[in-house]
Amino acid sequence: MAEAGMIAVLVEFADALRAAGIVVGSGDVLTYSSALARLDATDLGDLYWAGRTTLVTRREDIPTYHDTFVRFFLNSTTPMADVLRLHEAAATLTTPAAEGVEGEPDDNAPLGWQASAAEVLRHKSFAACTEAELAALRKIMAAIRLTPPRRRTRRTRPARTGRTPDLRRTIRTSLRTAGEPVALHWRQRQARPRPLILILDVSGSMADYSRGLLQFAYSTRRAARKVDVFCFGTRLTRITAPLHHRSPDEALRRAAALVVDWEGGTRIGGCLDEFVRTWGRRGACRGGIVVICSDGLDRGDPDVLATAIHRLSLLCHRIVWLNPHNADQPPLGMAIAKPHIDELLSGHDLASLTELAALLPKLA
Repeated sequence: MAEAGMIAVLVEFADALRAAGIVVGSGDVLTYSSALARLDATDLGDLYWAGRTTLVTRREDIPTYHDTFVRFFLNSTTPMADVLRLHEAAATLTTPAAEGVEGEPDDNAPLGWQASAAEVLRHKSFAACTEAELAALRKIMAAIRLTPPRRRTRRTRPARTGRTPDLRRTIRTSLRTAGEPVALHWRQRQARPRPLILILDVSGSMADYSRGLLQFAYSTRRAARKVDVFCFGTRLTRITAPLHHRSPDEALRRAAALVVDWEGGTRIGGCLDEFVRTWGRRGACRGGIVVICSDGLDRGDPDVLATAIHRLSLLCHRIVWLNPHNADQPPLGMAIAKPHIDELLSGHDLASLTELAALLPKLA
């Protein structure tokens, strides 16, 4: 299709949106055209989301935009409808619900492939994802907000109700009533978030999953305060400081530069022993949640792993193990560590990481 014909179709689509009640200016149409120049204009997804991003400015206009798009491109005789590659696939998909808009979505509408595609990516293994899909997953991970469990401390704070009387405040206020304690004041124990420690396996056997897990660690570090991140292969490396950077790409680049044993061998026992001796005994994981992401393939001494995981279980509050390889016969490292593991998840896709995020507040 010629460029002039393409622009004419977009102008007609803008007129259809105006007729439906959406305010669309000439500058918006130019922005829409510029966006499609960098995308594939014959792809239904690029066409839909480029228009929704540049032409819709109010949330309440999203359903109107969706219905107009479907009528104009899928149920009309415009030249554009003949070249859309996803025309037939879109007929079997559902309608995306607009955020903040009341009302039930139309289950019979022929679009909504983006929501469906996002759901597919949630359950697609990191090892089977392309570079474009991994980039999309990074954006979805950035929206995950972890809520670490909270623990009660020995410190107390004033409260309206409680089980511990606040004698100082009660006596102080009784001075206003001739020493009669008319009102009782109470205190309750404060709650603080538990430390969260992520220990990621970046050895060769975890190469297909390590970058996705590292991106998840970056999102976790940005969402919660008391988070420490470590990587290990044949040696242990703390990468908490590089993940402070605001740019995800730069943070991951700096973290990867620190890890010298990326995609190498695996010494789970030795690295966990180093963590316990260097960081665990200093209180880094005292009362915290330790999340270990590894497939359990250990090349080191099994006795070292057994001792290290036992000591770690005594120092921390809970141990969560993410194993992306669901093998019928678990490796020796997993067999040794399993008695000390409180929760075992897969960690091979975004859905399992979301399950971890939902599980953390329940580990108080």
